[in-house]
Amino acid sequence: MELGLIGLPNSGKTTVFNAITRADVEVTAYTNPKAEPNVAIVEVDDARVDRLAEIYEPKKTVHSTVTFIDFVGVARDDAGSGEIFSPATMGLVKNADALAYVVRNFTDPVEGAPDPVGDVGKLDDELLLADLIVAERRLERIEKAESKGIATHEIKLEGKALRRVHEQLEAGRSIRDLDLTGDEKVAIKGFQFLTQRPVLVIVNSDESGFGKNQEAIDAIGAKHRALEFAGAFEMELVQLDKEDALAFREDMGIEASARARLIKLAHQVVGYVSFFTVGPKEVHAWNVKDGDNAVDAAGTIHSDLARGFIRAERFTYDEIVEHGSEKALKEAGLIRLEGKDYLVQDGDILLVRFSV
Repeated sequence: MELGLIGLPNSGKTTVFNAITRADVEVTAYTNPKAEPNVAIVEVDDARVDRLAEIYEPKKTVHSTVTFIDFVGVARDDAGSGEIFSPATMGLVKNADALAYVVRNFTDPVEGAPDPVGDVGKLDDELLLADLIVAERRLERIEKAESKGIATHEIKLEGKALRRVHEQLEAGRSIRDLDLTGDEKVAIKGFQFLTQRPVLVIVNSDESGFGKNQEAIDAIGAKHRALEFAGAFEMELVQLDKEDALAFREDMGIEASARARLIKLAHQVVGYVSFFTVGPKEVHAWNVKDGDNAVDAAGTIHSDLARGFIRAERFTYDEIVEHGSEKALKEAGLIRLEGKDYLVQDGDILLVRFSV
């Protein structure tokens, strides 16, 4: 999974990035529009992987990962191009599975008093306007082709889909809320519109105000899933050992680390479930979208497995933990054979049979 952190200048976005990734990126009050995004890959802490490793004693254990990308502060450029990201940065944004808004909930000497609900609205508007400009530019070219009688069937389909997208954006609504047909989704896939991406919100509070902002979180939650961080406090905690960090979190009433809470919410927002492959060589965690089938899961492991898929042997994490071995599962009749259409569930353990 790739999760992009975006926010208005001085939102504490890089502080949150450091807290999540244990990085040591310089935190500055000044936005450099030419700065490169900060990128870090972190392992997902999943106790199930560790327990499976205890059972199988593999040579290698692989947790799933999340790539966090800390983009420069969102601000419309002065050239009037409508771009809020540079072309190079936009390539990274388009690959993100979801976007996490970081909104300031602390007083800033430059920006003044916080307005997290208002900042979410501003970010929504910026992304919506960026998509609207892209759609309008492309529609202008399509309409010229149509007026000259040189528009192909594919271009006409694209134009039809973009007109629906344009109408949605003009009404101030995101594309993710538009019920597009399969053909329409294919027609606009190449644009990678920003408002198609799932969004979650991180309310970045200072230590003194943390836990006192339920009204703002509820207001944001009417549109986006939200959670609250004490970003600067969490950034300090990652420098401590686990026992000390846990004690400080308990004093603050924080149930889990910023990383664990954000990864959990991101999986929910994007709609990921985890399955596992196991054996003496390797225990490996994988992610697929909720609703993906056994062939999709096979393709996540390797394209050859999807191409030559025959069937999948399946049992669950809970079953192997309860019975202790695959031999015991076979004796209990708990190893099932699944076909191509089987929908993968969170906690499944799969052995893919294939022939290429």
